[in-house]
Amino acid sequence: MNKRRSVRSTLSVMLIATSLSFVQTRPAHAAAEPNQVTNVTVSQADGFTTVAWTPVDGATDYQIERTGVDASDSPVSPPTVVGVWRPNRQVNNGSPTFADSGFNPGERFEWRVRARIGTAEQPYSTPVFGTTLPPSGDPAIPGQNLRTQWETTQAAQFTSDVNEFDYTAAVDRMSDRVRVVEIGRTVQGRPINMFVIGLPAPPATPAAVAKTSPVAINCNVHGNEPSDREACLIMARQLAFGTDARTLDLLRNTTVLIIPSINGDGRAANSRGNSTGQDLNRDYSLIRQPETAAYVRMLRDYRPVAGYDGHEFGNNQAGDLPMLPPRHQNVAQSIFDESLDMIENHMYVEGAKAGWWPCPYGCQNGGAVGLSEETILRNTLGLKNTVNSLLELRSAGGPTRPDEANAANNRRRKTFSALWTFNSFLDFHRAQLLDIRTARSAAIQFQSGNTGRIVFRGSRIIPAHPAPHPGEAPPPADQPGPDQILDNAPCAYKLTDKQYNGGRTDGPDGIGTTVAQRIADHGWKVVKVADGFLVPLAQPERGLIPLLLDGQAAEPWVSGERVFPALTGPQPGPLTVTGFACLSAATVNGAVTVRPGGTLIATGSTLGGPLTTDNAAGVFLGNTMVRGTVRVSRTAGPVSLIGSPLLGQVTLADNTDRGAPYLAGNTIASTLSCTGNEPAPIDLEVPNKVIGAKTGQCVAF
Repeated sequence: MNKRRSVRSTLSVMLIATSLSFVQTRPAHAAAEPNQVTNVTVSQADGFTTVAWTPVDGATDYQIERTGVDASDSPVSPPTVVGVWRPNRQVNNGSPTFADSGFNPGERFEWRVRARIGTAEQPYSTPVFGTTLPPSGDPAIPGQNLRTQWETTQAAQFTSDVNEFDYTAAVDRMSDRVRVVEIGRTVQGRPINMFVIGLPAPPATPAAVAKTSPVAINCNVHGNEPSDREACLIMARQLAFGTDARTLDLLRNTTVLIIPSINGDGRAANSRGNSTGQDLNRDYSLIRQPETAAYVRMLRDYRPVAGYDGHEFGNNQAGDLPMLPPRHQNVAQSIFDESLDMIENHMYVEGAKAGWWPCPYGCQNGGAVGLSEETILRNTLGLKNTVNSLLELRSAGGPTRPDEANAANNRRRKTFSALWTFNSFLDFHRAQLLDIRTARSAAIQFQSGNTGRIVFRGSRIIPAHPAPHPGEAPPPADQPGPDQILDNAPCAYKLTDKQYNGGRTDGPDGIGTTVAQRIADHGWKVVKVADGFLVPLAQPERGLIPLLLDGQAAEPWVSGERVFPALTGPQPGPLTVTGFACLSAATVNGAVTVRPGGTLIATGSTLGGPLTTDNAAGVFLGNTMVRGTVRVSRTAGPVSLIGSPLLGQVTLADNTDRGAPYLAGNTIASTLSCTGNEPAPIDLEVPNKVIGAKTGQCVAF
């Protein structure tokens, strides 16, 4: 990854400052003794204090000490070493910082820092004093004064499901910026709620939300990892009632989707899995459980462009905040690159300023984690063309946070570090939205062109950085073996009626939804043919489709029949399609006509004349040039025209299917007319370039 940049402009500097509510205390300066730390400052933020100092030559590490004090700065508690700074915590060792977060917000403390050279302890700095920020939200202002059970008990208790529902309803009721929607139910019937947050109010429909380039934060997939959820509930309140410039700017430019508890049953039982014992983070592609199916339907309908997925990690040697992009090799390069850029060039850089320690998931003896399973949400999101990252909160304090034997201290650090991460994620989205959109657009067009090999399991490499660096210890390479690669990708998969509509036993209580229902939840387009069902790869989730429909895959639903392109290279024209025709890297010298009931799939091809289809079963163009007019009318099945140069007039008329026709990322050299289509065509937020007039249902394209 050669891309190197800081996403901070003048605007984004303002955003970070307001998001963290920094209050800085003046430094303690001159060294009175050799190797004494100098220039210590403390800056207060939401739930943590950034301690900074000038480095000592030759120091191996530093200890950060905190002492509770009263208003006159007299000690009220014993001094305690609360942190150990190591060089691999941050990208800029010349400006060391440490985020201290093991206290009740609003208390006052003294901080000192000392260097260690080898094991030899050097003199402490002179002390600095500061009062930490109180819990966010003015207790005298309705709405801002809402508090979770975790907050009111000072982290002694996690928020119960009943308290969460009451809190969620109160935020919804008291803020015009918020709409809480139920996206599904758990196995035991608990609602899976989602905050939809925008300004002055959230858009009214999922389709309208999708047009705002929304972000999605999944807070609690493993029920016994609740700290991200507590951060999400606090964040929802901040976004719902905040009046600072950053919050208002964010919500004017996107919609924020927060799902506090996808696994409400597991949270209530404090168990990793749901009530059936299923690890939901091994089910996002398979969607055998109602919780994951609800989440995937949300992705289909709201189309977030970026996401974060919250977890906790048991390795106490790791950084504070292990992170990882989608690594599956079927993820488009543009999505992987932008996701890794978010981590390495934003989170590492901003973490070094705030004092947190992000690193790759698996860093510091993390083991065989962070691999390529498509069932994991970060990989599923990547395969759905969403820029995203995993977040793991280090469960135990370990040697770098020695004051976390106290459970409440440990919980505060985890929750407030998650809150910092999610806020930093929103800032990245705001600053880099054009790049995120560009990456997503490129991915959708690439996938719809059905180009390149299929990898069933195997990860993209995360390059190591020279030590000391947060990225010095990346996750395992996890490269695919020969049996995990299909070099010659099919055009489509053909399923029998039994495979498509037959009953399944892989869900709760031995009852599973059909493959047809699961394909619909994912949002894939399917063509009904006389002897079965065709699932073309020339569509946006091409990288995921074979992982569920190919018998060679690691965890497929079924073993579908591979249907390979029949027409490649030069083809005499005109071409008339009466049944099924799949073109790949073909050049047709003349017009192409699709007769009633016929299906055309063309990728990486050139059609030398007009394309006319009437009452076809399905029409798919991916990265295919048409040197004439395009008229697609009365199609009874799916229509998808993506990433294609269309040199003549384009008309979509009276097409009817359960899914909207896709018209995305095309260059149309003439006019575009869309009339009578039910539902109306959509562009998937991937703009078309239309030279001529746009009319009818496509006037806004």
